[in-house]
Amino acid sequence: MDIDLEALSRDELQQLISDAQKALKSVDARRRAEAKRAAEKAAKEFGFSLDEVLDAGPKGSKGAPKYANPADPSQTWTGRGRKPNWVIAALEEGKTLDDLAL
Repeated sequence: MDIDLEALSRDELQQLISDAQKALKSVDARRRAEAKRAAEKAAKEFGFSLDEVLDAGPKGSKGAPKYANPADPSQTWTGRGRKPNWVIAALEEGKTLDDLAL
């Protein structure tokens, strides 16, 4: 497929981009469906449904949140692992972890 991009107008280029993005979404959806069918087939060969396979196994707990962002309480942190940026910013402002505790 040879397209002379230099010969296209700005509007034609924008339309080409839009069409290409739609085509990519379509290809991704089709491949995702194919992958799901293949995974279901593989699970069935072992006598399971895909849901049973995905729901099985130990799930690691991240732990209960101990700290919350005062500006956005939906942002929480367990106190383990890397500090989120909002914790770092609060500490730099002079707050303590106790100030952020739930």
